[in-house]
Amino acid sequence: AIIWAQGPHNIGSFDELFCGSDQHHPFPPKMERQIEAIKIDDSSASAFQMERKVHTKINRKEIIQAKLRKSCSCTTQRLKNTVLDFFPVLRWLPKYSYKEYIWGDIMSGLVIGIILVPQAIAYSLLAGLKPIYSLYTSFFANIIYFLMGTSRHVSVGIFSLISLMVGQVVDRELLLAGFDLNDDAPPAFSDSSPWKRNDSNITAFNLTFAGLNAECGKECYAIGIATALTFLAGVYQILMGIFRLGFVSVYLSESMLDGFATGASLTILTAQVKYLIGIKIPRSQGLGMLVMTWFNIFRNIAQANLCDVITSTICIVVLVAAKEVGDRYKHKLKFPLPTELVIIVVATLVSHYGKLNEVYGTSVSGAIPTGFIPPQVPSFNLMFRVAVDAVPLAIVSFAFTVSLSEMFAKKYAYTIRANQEMFAIAFCNIIPSFFHSFATSAALAKTLVKTSTGCETQVSSVVSAMVVLLVLLFLAPLFYSLQKCVLACIIIVSLRGALRKFKDVPQRYYLNKVDTVVWCVTMLSSALISTEVGLLVGVAVSMLSIIGRTQRPHTSLLSQIPSTVFYENDQEYENLSPVPKVKIFRFEAPLYYANKDFFVKSLYKMTGLDPTLEAARRKKQDKREKEHLQKENQATNVNGFSQADTTLHLVPKQLDFQTIIIDCSSFSFLDIPGVNTLKEILKDYGALNITILLACCTPSVIDSLKRGGYFEKDDRNMHEMLFHSIHSAVHSLVCEDCLPNGGVLL
Repeated sequence: AIIWAQGPHNIGSFDELFCGSDQHHPFPPKMERQIEAIKIDDSSASAFQMERKVHTKINRKEIIQAKLRKSCSCTTQRLKNTVLDFFPVLRWLPKYSYKEYIWGDIMSGLVIGIILVPQAIAYSLLAGLKPIYSLYTSFFANIIYFLMGTSRHVSVGIFSLISLMVGQVVDRELLLAGFDLNDDAPPAFSDSSPWKRNDSNITAFNLTFAGLNAECGKECYAIGIATALTFLAGVYQILMGIFRLGFVSVYLSESMLDGFATGASLTILTAQVKYLIGIKIPRSQGLGMLVMTWFNIFRNIAQANLCDVITSTICIVVLVAAKEVGDRYKHKLKFPLPTELVIIVVATLVSHYGKLNEVYGTSVSGAIPTGFIPPQVPSFNLMFRVAVDAVPLAIVSFAFTVSLSEMFAKKYAYTIRANQEMFAIAFCNIIPSFFHSFATSAALAKTLVKTSTGCETQVSSVVSAMVVLLVLLFLAPLFYSLQKCVLACIIIVSLRGALRKFKDVPQRYYLNKVDTVVWCVTMLSSALISTEVGLLVGVAVSMLSIIGRTQRPHTSLLSQIPSTVFYENDQEYENLSPVPKVKIFRFEAPLYYANKDFFVKSLYKMTGLDPTLEAARRKKQDKREKEHLQKENQATNVNGFSQADTTLHLVPKQLDFQTIIIDCSSFSFLDIPGVNTLKEILKDYGALNITILLACCTPSVIDSLKRGGYFEKDDRNMHEMLFHSIHSAVHSLVCEDCLPNGGVLL
């Protein structure tokens, strides 16, 4: 039992440890009570009892067996719950309130569908694929997330960052396969292709080794790479869900994700510049892609297509102006302005009737067929080529989806299941990969639009999918004459949010310098090296920043706040009262192997005493004193003088403190090197008759100290060395000689 006393000016301290069979207390079943304790010598204090619980040992084998029996049992109720958990739509759809929700869901679904169509066509440039595949991706992702997602508001579909990551892998594999990355090269179709053309200029590639057993052109090979990559990313996400590895996303800090998105936005912007001005340059791959692309742009700037430049200027001005108007009057507008759709329709009509492709040589989207291609199993042989690339894709896709789901669930007061979100986004990748689609993720911009237009449930996703389906079945061929520079303008303007992060750098630096460094390093590595390397560098720098903060934390000496029982840093606050003969040391981090040396050095520096050097100095002083005494004895024997007349007494250096109190409130844990460090400090300072006291230790830290043998056998002296507060430790040292005001602690 811990007897804790609280009086008007003091807090209890450890004075006595008592235990024995004659102490009887009522215990709960299967629970023992370890008796440790403390008594306060204060008759006016009110006392209450604290009992430390010691739980019985857990039989992990029995727990595992019980969980396995529960997991492997197959009952009707369990099967029903499993199906309902895997398809959350079966829980909420029967309770759907049509009168309350239907109009908001229809409106938001229509708006998102209208936005999806131009974005899907535009983002196909990022993925290095034909627009039809982007439309497939948007359609299937919305349907599958409707069935499996737990968020009511998140919009899952094509996302610029994911499209960029897919496009980089596709471009690399196309180069390795010997294809020309020029976007205007005629597409190649084999006899087995769903759409046949009679183009004579066809580059074919024998993919028998890749498991396709047919001659496949550039487009066929590109979508083969994309579907293999997408399928693997989904498989990785399922494995992460099965093994409960969703915690991986916690290592993707907000600063790191922001820097990663901003760096990728620079890469996206750079890749679209050639479409803006209508020049033909080779696509750069690998390290330094951004720098090489800008070098090629400036080298070929004289070849810019004037028609594309004028079109891009008009489109960007109109899009930016419409966005600014929408942002300024968003509270008055019932739904966002469909500027992208209007721009695409007008630009397509102008390009078609003005024959801009034939007259001015502008680059256009080309034929977009209608209908669906028969499903095809992704090539397993191609998966070996992209197995590593699918890992960052899976992590980023999941991280963005879960973070957005949690953000909007918190905003609208409901809960999501992160592991089910993992499965939902995994199947949004796996199933569509059989239907010539590529990777998807939740997108913040579309989700914000969705919530602002009255979305209540994922029924809105079905409405959006129907809009995309209408385009797939009937309207897709109408976009044949759409200029690529218009699509590039839509992509670049959609990056406004990410590029505006540069304006926040001064404010970010003011709030936290370390987070700003993480953001800058991640952004630069993502832009200047590659997105995959940027992700790895960002995670590494984030982890190192945490390690650095714990490896060299802030340290301080504390003094008492007058007339209180609290103590604070005397370097940060004025008018504090130092405790005579006592040094109170605070170390603001857990004590473990990586920072134990810094802990010791900081303690020596703050107290102004290195016990090892002081012990050596005293040993040397004792040796000198003995030598001096020997010389005096010899002189006494020779001259006959008494030793009392000639002895020179060497007075040892007086220390200004006799006790060190270590504030352990920041010790979240102690490892073995940490415990050994405290034991060495106790021993070294004890040799100088300086007492070491520990205050504010958590139960886990106390257990580590016990197991590490910090106290005497059977912890007999624990009550003399361990205190629940700094003030109780100081109070145990109260004496008439060492405190001001006649020994009264302020």
